[in-house]
This record gives sequence, structure tokens and C-alpha cells, in this order.
Amino acid sequence: MASVSTPFTISLHQRKSQSNLLRQTRLLIRPIKASSSSSETTPPPDLAVSTRTESTKDLPIRPIPGNYGLPIIGPIKDRLDYFYNQGSQEFFKSRIRKHNSTIFRVNMPPGGFIAENPQVVALLDGKSFPILFDVDKVEKKNLFTGTYMPSTELTGGYRVLSYLDPSEPNHSKLKNLIFFLLKNSRTRIFPEFQSTYTTLFEIIEKDLAANGKANFNTPGDAAAFEFLARSMYGKNPMDTKLGSDAPKLISKWVLFNLHPLLTLGLPKLVEDSLLHTFRLPSSLVKSDYNRLYEFFLESSSGEILNEAERLGISREEACHNLLFTTCFNTWGGMKILFSNLVKRIGRSGTKIQIRLAEEIRSVIKSNGGEITMRGIEQMDLTKSVVYECLRIEPPVASQYGRAKKDLVIESHDAAFKVKAGEMLYGYQPFATKDPKIFEKAEEFVAERFVGEEGEKLLKYVVWSNGPETENPTVENKQCAGKDFVVLVARLFVVEIFRRYDSFDIEVGSSPLGSSVNFTSLRKATF
Repeated sequence: MASVSTPFTISLHQRKSQSNLLRQTRLLIRPIKASSSSSETTPPPDLAVSTRTESTKDLPIRPIPGNYGLPIIGPIKDRLDYFYNQGSQEFFKSRIRKHNSTIFRVNMPPGGFIAENPQVVALLDGKSFPILFDVDKVEKKNLFTGTYMPSTELTGGYRVLSYLDPSEPNHSKLKNLIFFLLKNSRTRIFPEFQSTYTTLFEIIEKDLAANGKANFNTPGDAAAFEFLARSMYGKNPMDTKLGSDAPKLISKWVLFNLHPLLTLGLPKLVEDSLLHTFRLPSSLVKSDYNRLYEFFLESSSGEILNEAERLGISREEACHNLLFTTCFNTWGGMKILFSNLVKRIGRSGTKIQIRLAEEIRSVIKSNGGEITMRGIEQMDLTKSVVYECLRIEPPVASQYGRAKKDLVIESHDAAFKVKAGEMLYGYQPFATKDPKIFEKAEEFVAERFVGEEGEKLLKYVVWSNGPETENPTVENKQCAGKDFVVLVARLFVVEIFRRYDSFDIEVGSSPLGSSVNFTSLRKATF
């Protein structure tokens, strides 16, 4: 989805017209409506400049500060700082302070025997970050997980869509297949979401009554997969050999894909040696993956795989891509986003929660007691809360791109020359919490995107590998399911507040997203 933005300084390539298929596929989600060295020179004309709205003539061109340290030692030191000695936030903040720059050179994990070259140019502000969306200037081939790529043995021997650059022929075929999948499921989304999440909250209520608190993550993960299977493929996993095992199987498989980037709370030396130095053997998860593959092969065997063949994709390759898109991108994104929504709204307090309940119930009542797309578009605060969660805690924190040509990239304060072939890295939470773009940037402000001025800020919400104000196409790398994710996140908030006036939570840590327990649920009283 998985697989963010700023003052749009990047000169994005001239967009080609969207295909009829994409126009049919997009779910209608409109914007919210109101109720070291200092040599200073200008860039030479042969360098592509990354900014759109500001000229570089007033910005000094600086050498990129920072260095990569000694071979072997430098990458290991940076890796230990990133995971253990400092943590990701302080890792970047300390280097910004040291270099007095939001653009600098650094090693990104994992390095070692997993990633041959960990050297990147980090882009840590909202002005420089969007260069990573411009596929005229950066290549995205095999960069979905950064400086390393998991073995294709984890995806049936295929490089799946997330690892393809738009210039590769299969990219447009596979992305069109995902657009078809979304279009094909559009009539099932609302009823299947309401049915699945009604059951989820019944489970949570029983658990809360019995134990005094109720974990959201475990039943929430199961509900997310059941909803995706039923809405996208018309198949209830409980009626198949897969049963209730999907979340467990997916989590193990995701661990084998992402272990170089995760911490699990093990002793530092043990964990770093086990997870960040060598690849875990893919054979250890092969049988789990095959069970998932068999489910998707059976569930998509009709019109979806027929469409794949029409597009020129083999049924086998299509099925591996559908599995990855559904389980890694979409289910993984919902797992992180939904727990973060519960956390952020829970921490916002009763006042915001009551306002959400009032808005949601009022709109549902005015639409004949039904949850409709038209009604959701009228829920300004609900939409703003979802965007604010995606801004402050994007599901995918990192973006990578390799410079296709010599570039000049601008931060707010300076310009920097980047050579063709260099790896660019953006840590998204720093771009979307840039204080030069957002007031109270570190705070969760529920109504941030309400009204005309709030709507203008949507171009800086870039969780989807592109601005919220732009659309995914076969020519770019923006998440094909961008609008689907925003829609189901809104539906999730609606399902909470049509049932409850407010709730309380306790929050813990988790390798992916947040660990959340409900400690109270106050049922609707109006």
C-alpha cells in the first residue's frame, strides 16, 4: 500500500491523460469542503532543478554535508544508532542539528551482508521530499524496501508491482489489474465493511466486559483480512481451507520481507545479528506463503484472472501480485492505520470524540439512516481526522529513489547538487511534520483540514507516495489504492461513532503500528 508532501516545490513531469479504466476505478473521494561549506552560486543550466514554485537564484548551493564513515564500520555505527542507541527520530534530528541542514549524507540500514550499498542522501523536509515522486528524475526499480530488496522467492519468483519502475512494461499491466480489482469490488465495499466491523465490535465488547479491557489488534487484523477477502474477491476465508489463519501467516511472511528494517525487542546484539546482518531463509516461510497463494488462486480464478490474461499477464504472475497487493500493501496498511486511528482519536479526548459522534449520526440520519458515499462526503471533521492521522503517522515512513540525472535539490534554506546514480532517501514523518508548512506540526489537530484553508494543506499529505490532491496512474508510483484506503479509514471512524459516544484506551509498542487496548466503550446515548 501499503507503500506524502510539502510546499510543492517539485517540478513533477507533465502528466499523461488517465485511461478510461482508471477513471472508472477511482472511488469518489472529494477534497473537504467548508460547513558545511558555503560556496554560493546558481545552478548551471544543465542541472535539473527539483523545485517548482521557487527559483534557486536566491538560495546558496552548498556541498551536501555529512559522510559515510569508514567502510564496514560507518554503516554498522549508523545502523546501531538508528535502531538502538538513538531510535529513528533522534537519529535524524541529531544529524540535522549537527549539519544545520535537512539534507545530508548518511548510511541507512541494514547494510552489512543484506544491502551492498547503504549510502544515501537524506531529504528531511517538506520542500525536498517530493522529488521522490517525480519518475522523470528518479528511478524506483527494486527500491520499495530501500537499499535492499527481499528475495523473489518470497513472491513466487516474480518481481511484483511494488518493485517495478513505471518505465518497465509490466508496470502498467499490473497496475491496471489492480485498478480493475478495485473497480470490480466497489459495490461490495460498504455492505461488507459494515457486516465485518459489526462483528468486530461485538467481539471487543464481550472481551471488554469479561476482562476489563479488550485488545484491538488481534481481532482487528482478522476483521481487516476478512473484509478484504469478501469485498475484493467475494470470498469468506472461513469457508475455505485458509480459515482464520491468514493474519498469522501474513505476519510471518511480512517479517521475512521486512526483518532488516524491524526491531522486535530482543537483546540488541542478538537481534542485530539475527535480523539486520543476514537474510532469513525464505524456505522457512514457503509453506505459509503457499497456503495464502492457494486461497488467492481459488478466489480470483474467475473474471479477475481472465482480465489479467487479457492484459497480457500470466495467471500465476497475476495471482502472486494480487496476494502481495492485498496482504502486504492493503492489509498491512490497514493494520497500521486503523490502530493508529484508535490511538490518535482516543488520545484526543472526549470533546473531539463527541463532535465526531454528533457529525456522523447527524449525517446518517439526514441520509435516511444509511451510510452512503454522499453522506461520507458531508462529514468534514471525520475526513479531516483521517487525513491528520495519515499526516502525523504515515503507514509507510520511508521512500527511496535513484537519481536518473544530475539534479539540484532544494531545501527551505539551500540547494544541493546530486549526481546521477545517487540514492535519495526521504523519511516521511519529517516531511509531513515540517514546521515551515504546518502550524503545531507535532500535534494531532483533528480539524486541521476542515474549511478552505485546511483544504489547501491537502497537497502536503503524501502518505500514498504522492500528493493527496493528485491521482495514481500507470505512469507514476502513487498507491493504486489511495482512494480505497482513505475511504475505508473513514468508514472505520464512522463504525466507531455510530455505536459509541466516546472511548478510552491504553497504548503499547508494536513492530508495525501501535498496540492498542480499549479500556472503556461508552455506548451511544443520542
